[in-house]
Formats: sequence, structure tokens, C-alpha cells
Amino acid sequence: MDHLGTDTRIVLLLAGLMFLWALLLGQLKYRQILASPQGHAHPYTDIAHRAALLYSFALLLVAAFVELSAWTTAVDLAAAGVLAFYFAASVASYTVHGIRRDTDNQLRDPGALVRGFMVSLAVAEIGAFGVLLAGFVVEAFG
Repeated sequence: MDHLGTDTRIVLLLAGLMFLWALLLGQLKYRQILASPQGHAHPYTDIAHRAALLYSFALLLVAAFVELSAWTTAVDLAAAGVLAFYFAASVASYTVHGIRRDTDNQLRDPGALVRGFMVSLAVAEIGAFGVLLAGFVVEAFG
């Protein structure tokens, strides 16, 4: 394991934790299915489960770019941390809506706070991955 950078190991840990969260959400989804007369979990529980699964694998991709980046550990960890934060915030939001059963579309009438968060999410995720992609390009082709 010594051949992997500390930054890569941290991102792999985050991927594993996200995957564990997805497995736990699968149990919540199953319980909601059993308790539902229609045999369905709340839409946001389903979204949270699927998003956590996808984000866990996205974090594996992020770990690969972190490992192959020309940037410093601090830069790579900052970029990966931004991605992990927004992935986790999204899954947390979906989970809360699924447990509370308070909406089937959190963006139907978004307030200023939700709109601001969505703008920050887009800028941060695209920007953070752009940093990692640039680090890979510099290392691989520079």
C-alpha cells in the first residue's frame, strides 16, 4: 500500500464510506418497500440509494486522477475533498427527503438558498474535477 499516495488512500477511504452508505440506504429502501402498500420506497430514498452507489464509484475515478496527478497532495486533496463534500451533501439531502417524505421534487420551488447551493455545486464539482484532470494531463502529457 506504500506505493499509493496519502491523498489517494484518503479518497479510496471516502469511496468505501460512500459505498457503505449506499448499502445502508439499500436497507432503508427495502424497509420502505415492505412498509408500503404499493411496494415502493419513497422516490428520494431510491434516489439517495442510487446516487450513493454512483458517487462511490465516481470517487474511485477521482482516486485514480488524484494518484496520477502532477499537483501536490494538498491541491489534490482539496479538489477531491470538494467533490466528496458535494457528493455527500447531495446524498444527505436526498436521504432526509426520503425519510421525511416531504417532497417528490426538491427543486420544484427552490428558494434562494437552494438555488445558491445548486450554483455552488455545479461550479465546485466541475472546477474541482477540472483541477484533477489538468493535473493528470500535465503528468501524462506534459
